[in-house]
Amino acid sequence: MLTTHRPNGSIVVLNVQVPRIDAAISMAFKEQARQVIQNETGRVVLDLRKVEFLDSSGLGTLVAIMKMLDGGRRLELASCGDAVRKVLTLTRMDSVFVLHASLNDLQTDNADFSIAHADGQDAA
Repeated sequence: MLTTHRPNGSIVVLNVQVPRIDAAISMAFKEQARQVIQNETGRVVLDLRKVEFLDSSGLGTLVAIMKMLDGGRRLELASCGDAVRKVLTLTRMDSVFVLHASLNDLQTDNADFSIAHADGQDAA
């Protein structure tokens, strides 16, 4: 459901490998994300490029994952497709999450960098 990689020491990217985040997978998805981020102190980014559908349960799951982050950090979402972006906009959650057009738009505190996906595909 999720693969992870760390393009640098302060960012963990969770690559979502399913086309739908909905009620059918929400609990398992949230638990898998929790296991990955429970000890993370830096930025957490969900790469949603493969996600084609997000329902209210899926949206609730994203909020729950963000609440797992300590210190008031915001969950960052990258590569949202049109359908996912529409849900985020209609629910005004686009102001709650940090949105990036692609993983290449992420910036560290020091400089821009390019991220290759763990599966070998380009991040664009």
